[in-house]
Amino acid sequence: MVVENVDKDTHFEKLFSKLDNNQKEKIKTQIRKIIADPEVGKPMRYARKGTREVYAKPFRLSYAYIPKESRIIFLDLYHKDEQ
Repeated sequence: MVVENVDKDTHFEKLFSKLDNNQKEKIKTQIRKIIADPEVGKPMRYARKGTREVYAKPFRLSYAYIPKESRIIFLDLYHKDEQ
């Protein structure tokens, strides 16, 4: 499974830029895993249907995988307790 297009939402980029280096590395590790296997994240339901999440302590990384377009869009990064 090859992902051809990876995008970042402006909201995601803004949140990511505020993190310290240690947290950024954890998130980057998870991003690499998602690019290698886009279906690794937990599929969301209800209002978040069509998105997936992975846990990067203490944050949740939300993304959308569009298999028809071979595309991943990183949507949100939020603290686990704020969902």
